[in-house]
Amino acid sequence: MNRKKKIIVAITGASGSVYAKVLFDNLVKLSDQIEKVGVVMSDNAKEVWRFELGNEDYDNYPFNFYHKMDFNAPFASGSAKYDTMIIVPCSMGTLGRIAHGISNDLISRASDVILKERRKLIAVVRDTPYSLIHINNLKTVTEAGGIICPASPSFYSLPKTIEDVAYTVISRVIDLAGLEQDSYRWNEE
Repeated sequence: MNRKKKIIVAITGASGSVYAKVLFDNLVKLSDQIEKVGVVMSDNAKEVWRFELGNEDYDNYPFNFYHKMDFNAPFASGSAKYDTMIIVPCSMGTLGRIAHGISNDLISRASDVILKERRKLIAVVRDTPYSLIHINNLKTVTEAGGIICPASPSFYSLPKTIEDVAYTVISRVIDLAGLEQDSYRWNEE
């Protein structure tokens, strides 16, 4: 039997709070596979969530929340053995700091820890189009072992709502994190 996962979720100020909400909803559903979820949100992430979703419901999830400057958070060190970090949505500024090893807050520090420990970093980037600087940072993070999972929804499952569309991305993220779920699979019955 697989060990339960310890997961870090980081939410940056990029547009796309619905992706974080849908991830949270699904992590709650998959809680039997998860030992811990540690969450860190930037100040802008909270503002964007309020603006885009019209609420502050991020406070209502049963996860451990940490301040963006809390370097005493367990996942600020590799000894805590968190398996996976998901940055959703991931701003290009955050990705740039990760790509260049600038650990100036808990999000970038935790990313640095995950990469140095050769664990799974999943960055759900949301910006478009990409500049050459973005492309080079995407390449650098990928070469360091990170997984770039653009917030590019699919439509072959015929999603009906914005949350259904967001789930097409989050379903891939959940698969990448190594969690078992029931979801739409192309050409499978």
